[in-house]
Amino acid sequence: MHDVSEIDLEKNLIEENQEVANEVNNFLREHNIKSFNLVGSIGSGKTSLIKELSKDLSGVGAIVGDVSGKDDYDVLNEAGVPVVNLNTGKECHLDANLVKDAIKELNLEDLDYLFIENVGNLVCPVDFPVGADERIVVVSVTEGDDVVNKHPLLFKKSGVCVINKIDIADAVDADVSRMVKDANRINPGIEVIKMSIKEGVGLSDFIELI
Repeated sequence: MHDVSEIDLEKNLIEENQEVANEVNNFLREHNIKSFNLVGSIGSGKTSLIKELSKDLSGVGAIVGDVSGKDDYDVLNEAGVPVVNLNTGKECHLDANLVKDAIKELNLEDLDYLFIENVGNLVCPVDFPVGADERIVVVSVTEGDDVVNKHPLLFKKSGVCVINKIDIADAVDADVSRMVKDANRINPGIEVIKMSIKEGVGLSDFIELI
C-alpha cells in the first residue's frame, strides 16, 4: 500500500514530466517537425513500421528506447534513418527528459518527421508523454485479440491504433474485428488502421493519416 509521500512523489514526477514534454513539443513544432510516440509490446512491429515509412517519406528520423541493447537502432541505422539509441536500464518507459537530451544528437534541419519508439511495454508509458504531437499504439494479432481490452488506459490516451500482422490472424486464431471494436469502444475518437507491414497492407492509409 502506498503512503501519502509516495503518492505525492509520483504525482510530482508526472507533473514535471508533462512540463518537459510541453517544452519538447514546442521545440519540435518550432522546427516544423511532426512527432509521434510509438508505444507497443516487444515484437509488435514498431521498428519495422518506422523502417518502411522511411522508404516512402522524406525526412524521417527516430529515437528508439529499450531497457538495454541497440538492436532496433541497428535496424534503422542500416536502413539509413537518422536515429538515436536510448537505454533506460531498469525503467520500462521513456520520459520527456530522456527525449529532450536525445533530440540534441539529431540534425533537425534534415527532419520532417520524428518517431519516438518507446520501450516495449503497454502499461508503463501511459502516464509519461514524451513531447510528441500524437501517441500511436501498435499491437499485433500475435498478442491475442484481447490485448486491446486488457490495456484500456493506453488506448484511451492514444490517437491512433495500428493492428499489425493481420496476414497471420487466422493462423494465431485472432479476431481482428474484435480488436477494432474494443479500440473504438474504449476510445470512440481513435483512428484504427489494420496493417500487415510484411505485405505492405495499411501503410498507405497510415501515411495519409499522418
